[in-house]
Amino acid sequence: SSSRSSTCRGIHSFPSDQRLPGGSLTTLKGAIQLGITHTIGSLSQKPERDVLLQDFEVVESIFFPCEGSNLTPAHHYGDFRFKTYAPMAFRYFREMFGIRPDDYMYSLCNESPIELSNSGASGSLFYVSRDDEYIIKTVQHKEAEFLQKLLPGYFMNLNQNKRTLLPKFYGLYCVQSAGKNIRIAVMNNLLPSAVRMHLKYDLKGSTYKRRASAKEREKAVPTYKDLDFIQDMPEGLSLDADKYNALCKTLQRDCLLLQSFKIMDYSLLVGIHNVDLACQEQANEEAGAGAKGQVQKALYSTAIEAIQAEVGHMGSMETEDRTGGIPARNSKGERLLVYIGIIDILQSYRLAKRLEHSWKALVHDGDTVSVHRPGFYAERFQKFMCNTVFRRNALKTSPSKKRRAGAGPVKRAAGSGPSLMTQASSSSTAQSPLLQHQASSDTREDTEADKIMLAGRPDLLPDTIPQRNPVASTVETAISSLGSPRFLPASRLQPNTRGESSNKQNEEDSTPKG
Repeated sequence: SSSRSSTCRGIHSFPSDQRLPGGSLTTLKGAIQLGITHTIGSLSQKPERDVLLQDFEVVESIFFPCEGSNLTPAHHYGDFRFKTYAPMAFRYFREMFGIRPDDYMYSLCNESPIELSNSGASGSLFYVSRDDEYIIKTVQHKEAEFLQKLLPGYFMNLNQNKRTLLPKFYGLYCVQSAGKNIRIAVMNNLLPSAVRMHLKYDLKGSTYKRRASAKEREKAVPTYKDLDFIQDMPEGLSLDADKYNALCKTLQRDCLLLQSFKIMDYSLLVGIHNVDLACQEQANEEAGAGAKGQVQKALYSTAIEAIQAEVGHMGSMETEDRTGGIPARNSKGERLLVYIGIIDILQSYRLAKRLEHSWKALVHDGDTVSVHRPGFYAERFQKFMCNTVFRRNALKTSPSKKRRAGAGPVKRAAGSGPSLMTQASSSSTAQSPLLQHQASSDTREDTEADKIMLAGRPDLLPDTIPQRNPVASTVETAISSLGSPRFLPASRLQPNTRGESSNKQNEEDSTPKG
């Protein structure tokens, strides 16, 4: 026993607060890799089937003695027990996101994960897999317990919609040794390390003490808060209309789900990569290392996928396709890539949180503190994100609309004069203020803009076009033979007040000549 105790060492020093002293970090990572390798291998031997309600409550446990056993290999991490929560349910989640078992095991267990320096406010430890795909986070006992209760509803929500800004949980485990438990959750990585984040914000929609501390500001990439964002970016982040609408719709749906589970105190993590600034700094390592982002194995795990927006280009922003950032602009017009996700959703509005809100409300405005009842919290969160943080870019026309505006159905023949559409737009603007008002109002309606073809409006067509031949060359011939085309006068668009004589005159004007 003395020789066994001398060779089996290290893991017994796990503290209860999940913050490990120096030498035991390697021990924890090694134990996690051994446990995940075993549980994924054992799952592959089980047949595929539908997830049952009792699957969410299953906890599998395997003992890892340091000298090894019939089921486990020998190791130098000390005796420990590895628990896997709801293995069948999490296997279903991984399959839903297109993660193959061998890829999952290779990403987490082939190489040691990298520890992230920015730990959470609760003292949690964060690791990122070497391929930049997964985050491993230590969670408290109450958080792990709450996640277990959340799994059935989480399962139902993912079945209805895989595109969400909520964390995507891929596994929940526990390393147990000497009476100490270290619980870890595996989830998607929101901020790819291949892309440099020039700014990072943790936003809740509250203003009470929501400013980064002096210690936080000393870090290389500080995580700023709500008051910092309002000060730094008073005009917010400008998005194209389709992406803005998709983002707000996704936030509304996710907040409704969180409210139904009585969850509050969550945040929106926002990482901002300034493309123009990166070009000025000649930081070509982002483009070179960006190839890592191309091997995204998890579906719907990037920001642009999560908000149900079409993947488009903004200028020459080629990195969008590889990393999944949402294209945006700041008040200076600089091109940005924004990476977002809702984090810290394992806080429920229990008695302790109610008491915390009541105490803070006594010394400060209760509506501005972060801790609040779930319904109010969700509404305030959505308003802050969609009114202050993100703004609709109504001034800039999307590339698809520009193409439609510049290429009408009537094309100009080679060598001919100005096209019919050009003459129609200039003449009608000069002759009819009503049409000018209609055109300006149409451009303001984003939802109707896709349905309007400028060259097909009946009030812009000349009354000399033969009805049977819409070909451009025939139209050009008619224009050249008749001189400048005669357009419908503005009075024709107004209600008729001159009786039948006016109608007869209108019918005669509209009849093609010759």
